[in-house]
Amino acid sequence: MILALLCGLRIAGAAAEDLNALAVLDPNASFLRDQGQGLAVRLAISQPVPYRVSFLADPPRLVVDFREVDFGAAPPAAADRSDRVTGLAWGPFIAGWSRMVALLDRPMRLASAEEVAGAGGKAVIRLALQPTTPADLAATAARDAAAAGDWALPRPAVTAAPVMHRQTGDAPLRVTLDPGHGGLDPGAESGKQSEAATVLGFALELAEVLRRAGMVVDLTRESDVFVPLETRISVARAAKSDVFLSLHADALAEGEATGATIYKLARKASDNASEQLAERHDRADILAGVDLTGNDDEVASVLMDLARTETQPRADRLAEALRSAIQSAGVKMHRHPVQEAAFSVLKSADIPSLLIEVGFLSSADDRARLADPVWRAGLEEAILAGLQAWAIPDAAEARLLRQ
Repeated sequence: MILALLCGLRIAGAAAEDLNALAVLDPNASFLRDQGQGLAVRLAISQPVPYRVSFLADPPRLVVDFREVDFGAAPPAAADRSDRVTGLAWGPFIAGWSRMVALLDRPMRLASAEEVAGAGGKAVIRLALQPTTPADLAATAARDAAAAGDWALPRPAVTAAPVMHRQTGDAPLRVTLDPGHGGLDPGAESGKQSEAATVLGFALELAEVLRRAGMVVDLTRESDVFVPLETRISVARAAKSDVFLSLHADALAEGEATGATIYKLARKASDNASEQLAERHDRADILAGVDLTGNDDEVASVLMDLARTETQPRADRLAEALRSAIQSAGVKMHRHPVQEAAFSVLKSADIPSLLIEVGFLSSADDRARLADPVWRAGLEEAILAGLQAWAIPDAAEARLLRQ
């Protein structure tokens, strides 16, 4: 990692006067391919940039952070010519930074790294990886995580103990809207339409509808940036939100997938399609290079489950209120409008949380509806009506419990 850092900073410093805001990737001259028992990475870019290389374990991943590379519309799979890379993602990460993550089929270490300046101000970043042991990768990943504080990159979210609070109607309802995906995780795609952009636009519109009705609204993201699942929950908890709504517009290759759908948290999914969606959402964090170490604390899981004994029934009632309001508004819903799955983003123990698929990009009808501002406005007003219908009896129950 230090070698890669020095290479990146040395060349970037030499040409500092010539740097633009972004280096642009040349996908035709870039690749990841097997080299003996290891892996060769070649990234051709329009100008030198500072970069760093780090590793994550469990599962093994190569992470390369750049300040900053525009990967354009080229799909990562086009550059992956390696049997040792089982997944590849790249794109914006946070403001001023982009990231590439390669999911590896075995532990590897960095053998060499260099950034070479070429003609016309262009540059090539070359990395060579070699096999290593799981123990060595774990040690490297730990060192890389400890050094992360020296960079302007996100730290893992600190999850405090649940603080149970109930809205009693004495203050405006506080809602956190979570536009799914973003940055290097575009989510589902159909042509030039991405899930990340679709739900961000919908969330910004919905936020204005809710605010005009007197609610306080926070968003987990307001631009095309990546936000880890754990951080999305932390945003809602820091805002002391009464409700958390995660917004998506996924795609399914098999089975019926059309119409708005409401998902509740459950260990066992309603069907295979729901299970695949939940797995895909969690995999997005893996392919974005999120450190998952320590996320399986059994004691914490038991305490969270106990806290949910109060929160989950409230989320169930919210799901029913939203279903009723959306159907009453004549908005197209899935034939099974309320379903269940183990979505990690719904695991906050102290906030009623739901995931809403506003539609599916795999459905031509849904894509047309999502592009229609009149249809979107109808769904947004229905969500407002559902929240209002739920909040009144929920507040009355809270006041009784307080007494």
